Amino acid sequence: MYFRPYLWLTLLSVPALALLLFLGSWQVQRLFWKTELITTFNERAAASPVSVNEIVGSGKDNQFRRLSLTGTFLDDDEIYLVGRTYEGNAGFHVVTPLRQADDSIIFINRGWVSEDYRLPAQRPFSLTQGVIQIDGIVRLPQQQGYFVPDNEPERGFWFTLKPDEIARFRDYSSVETAYYVDQVRTSEVITLPIAAEVRVDVRNAHLNYALTWFGVALSLIGVYIAYHVSAGRLGFRAKK
Repeated sequence: MYFRPYLWLTLLSVPALALLLFLGSWQVQRLFWKTELITTFNERAAASPVSVNEIVGSGKDNQFRRLSLTGTFLDDDEIYLVGRTYEGNAGFHVVTPLRQADDSIIFINRGWVSEDYRLPAQRPFSLTQGVIQIDGIVRLPQQQGYFVPDNEPERGFWFTLKPDEIARFRDYSSVETAYYVDQVRTSEVITLPIAAEVRVDVRNAHLNYALTWFGVALSLIGVYIAYHVSAGRLGFRAKK
């Protein structure tokens, strides 16, 4: 067998192949990560609700745990997360402070509304009086994306749900900032704000992405070999 590689083609192909293999491997890692995340969410969200006291100071990973809590909504102190959609419709997520019996506050993401129902006065049917019970899921503070603008509280622009920023803006002294709660639907009847579903079916296409990158890598190898064979630089010598 003989092989005389083209220098320029090899210098281009080797880094490209390494990049394709890296991207494929990264997608495999993302596949396992998302699969575990979805499984954890569905298992914890479907479990029996726990009380706030079972979470506070537990030192455990409480992300996605089902939670039952009571308190009074402070409707006048709502904030609105912009750029949220529901079935392709643009709107907002309504985040309302819930004052508990001990006067501590937890922020509740009550769900989606359109522009027409953003303000409390536009949806009096969604306002509550007195103490209510909330069924929700524990969520950690959101991380700001690379291309997501900073929150602008004074202008009413909230892009990322960060409980500590909301607490400072509202000047709350006793407030939970380590997590917030996504309110979940407890009825088949959909009302505004449209709360989250208990079970989610998140698209997980990382396997397809991984196969695509690995497929392109194999194609590159095939083209590299074929080019050298056609140029007479790769082959088997006939035995004399």
